[in-house]
Amino acid sequence: MSVLGQISLHGTTVMLRRATALDVPAIVDLLAADPLGSTRDGFISDADLQPYLHAFEAIDADPAHLLLVATDGVQVVATMQLSFLPGLARRGALRAQIEGVRVREDHRSRGLGAALFSWAIEEARRRHCSLVQLTTDKSRADAHRFYARLGFAVSHEGLKLQL
Repeated sequence: MSVLGQISLHGTTVMLRRATALDVPAIVDLLAADPLGSTRDGFISDADLQPYLHAFEAIDADPAHLLLVATDGVQVVATMQLSFLPGLARRGALRAQIEGVRVREDHRSRGLGAALFSWAIEEARRRHCSLVQLTTDKSRADAHRFYARLGFAVSHEGLKLQL
């Protein structure tokens, strides 16, 4: 497992690395520990975990996607998916899309989330992206304030169609 970055926070070091299939249960636990995620994510049995493992295989096989985990040595304490989207708009701009950011509750308010975003933004620059974008549920007022502090601007209205 290659280390993609290190974050020093209050005397501890958190390692950033590409997620592996072995990380999927911990990532799903992070997704399910969220108020919105608790209604749509989680697993009890190995059979419940299979759709997540299939999705992981697709993400991991595609070089345009990077699923990260942050570990405190042994345990997964945060996750983020970074996707690189080519397009013709904006003179053929490459965009970085940030998705699925979760920080374990006992690691919040320590700067880990901001450090994850800082790393992701630098990775987007390294890959010559013209912008970094994200979506967030309208009900996540705390997340909106966090993203604004990081310099993200509310610039578009997002729409979804459930299938």
